[in-house]
Amino acid sequence: MKQSSVKKNYLIQNPLIRFIQRNTGILIGLVAMFVFLSIFTDSFLTSSNMLQVLRQICINGLLAFGMTFVLIIGGIDLTVGSVVAISGVTIVMMLNSGIPLPIAFIVALLLGALVGVANGSITALTGMPPFIVTLSLQGTVRGVAYVITDGRSVSCDNELFNTIGNGYFLGIPIPIYIVALVMIVISVLLYYTRFGRRMYAVGGNMTAAKFSGIHVKKITIQVYVLSGILSALAGIILASRMYSGQPASGQAYESDAIAAAVLGGTSFNGGIGTVGGTLIGALVIGFLSNGLNLLHISSYVQQIIKGLVIIAAVGIDILKNRKKVA
Repeated sequence: MKQSSVKKNYLIQNPLIRFIQRNTGILIGLVAMFVFLSIFTDSFLTSSNMLQVLRQICINGLLAFGMTFVLIIGGIDLTVGSVVAISGVTIVMMLNSGIPLPIAFIVALLLGALVGVANGSITALTGMPPFIVTLSLQGTVRGVAYVITDGRSVSCDNELFNTIGNGYFLGIPIPIYIVALVMIVISVLLYYTRFGRRMYAVGGNMTAAKFSGIHVKKITIQVYVLSGILSALAGIILASRMYSGQPASGQAYESDAIAAAVLGGTSFNGGIGTVGGTLIGALVIGFLSNGLNLLHISSYVQQIIKGLVIIAAVGIDILKNRKKVA
């Protein structure tokens, strides 16, 4: 009896077991999708297709990680796609002007951080709904990208820069290494720092967080800055992949980022969300898009399917919260 109790406690405390239990539904869905696409397509499970899809997923993965942090505190960030565009065109224009890659890279990230400061400051200091704030700045930021490029794409022939998005190391695309490193950093930040614990507290109950001495406005600004930096990093990788900075890039990327986060268990009500769950969500969205393309499904129909997936994910989240309240 005692041994079975110890074994049960071990299973409960084991991080891998907890992760599987928390994400059982979406993991089953991912496996089912793999089986279906493997049967009905010829090239889905090929190594070249897998690597290509994983490379593509890296962009949405970075955006979804930032979106997860924002959703955890009860906010939303609709500027992520616009930041992808402006960071991409900025770094390419700087490189074309002769500015060294490290400096151009840092400036592009700082630009994303600046958008995050604007999002967080307006939301925290005015009390305006984050949906309205980020929706407004979404158009503003993309408008700036169009203005500085005169509405045209800017090509880049910097080989080192183009290697970031298109290169391989040990047979694995470089963006995958970047995302893996980012995952480690933000996981430590979320699970093992006071900042991460305070994020969950703010999203779980903002009023209680204020009374417990947490600087809610400061946390809000910092989270939006983090989202902006991750979006800028995604924009840099995408511009490198396309050998150019394009003011139109990143359009509607926020919907995929939200879908990945919510599918991964992040709650729209705040206070709930994990990095690992979001990664699985990004994998589902990425492989779903790839599978639909291999099945020659119209891009218009794909939009309908993705929309329904988001509605289903949010609906499940609402039902879960109702059960908890009940």
